[in-house]
Amino acid sequence: MTIIADGGSTKCDWILLDEKGEQVLKTRTRGLNPAVIPQEELFIRIKENSELPTLFEVASRVDFYGAGCGTDTPREVLTEVLETLFTKAKISVKEDLMAAVYAATTEPGIVCILGTGSNSCYFDGEKIYTPVPSLGFTLMDEASGNYFGKRLIRDYYYKRMPEQLAKEFEARFDLDADVIKQNLYQEPNPNTYLASFAEFIFTSHEVNGYFYKLISEGMIRFIDYRIMCYKEAQTVPIHFIGSIAHFSIDIIRDCMKRYHLDLGNVIRRPIDGLLEYYRNHVLKVAESSS
Repeated sequence: MTIIADGGSTKCDWILLDEKGEQVLKTRTRGLNPAVIPQEELFIRIKENSELPTLFEVASRVDFYGAGCGTDTPREVLTEVLETLFTKAKISVKEDLMAAVYAATTEPGIVCILGTGSNSCYFDGEKIYTPVPSLGFTLMDEASGNYFGKRLIRDYYYKRMPEQLAKEFEARFDLDADVIKQNLYQEPNPNTYLASFAEFIFTSHEVNGYFYKLISEGMIRFIDYRIMCYKEAQTVPIHFIGSIAHFSIDIIRDCMKRYHLDLGNVIRRPIDGLLEYYRNHVLKVAESSS
């Protein structure tokens, strides 16, 4: 049996497929980003799920696509965790950009992730290219959940947030300076903590002028740094993956018009597209070769 997993910093979706590609199980754990989560905590988060331990000695293959898995060290950390738990499975750990590509397209295009963090790559139909590596939530991650979370907190403290919105913001979150600093500098997963504030934008009844400006500025920065860096940007579709992209689609479309860019697919949860890719490509190939 094959397990495919799509893991971000906030959550991770797992699907178990039988030999025919039929879904046997779908479940979710907390985020499993090995670049920001200690190895011991990775074990805890997988084991605390009531369903996954029943698969530890059953799964023959685990393909994990995750945030933070684009460089060797965190990828090796997570591989060791999965090999320890899934004792009879062949383990593959790849960056989340690969899952985003498989979910979005089989044709050449630029694929972008806008979730807790952000990233992009160019897919030529066979391979992905990332000329600008992601340095994470501290230095990069334009237009991501944690980017907007930072903006909201700063605007609140600098009193740049409209007064009525500021009242709603402080009623919804604990904005005590000591609490914020504790979560940012003493607690694990500060990127997920920052991203939690972004829901204030996307759960409002309407996109007011302040929110529109906030999202637009983030998107323009993302386009400038993460899309226009590709020479193919104006000749191939631009696909987006993630919750931030899903809730911002109209603003994304408006921003892209300025650059004469072609908006492709916008997918909230890549795991569903990834499932179809496995059924149509990976498992069929394995079946035909057996």
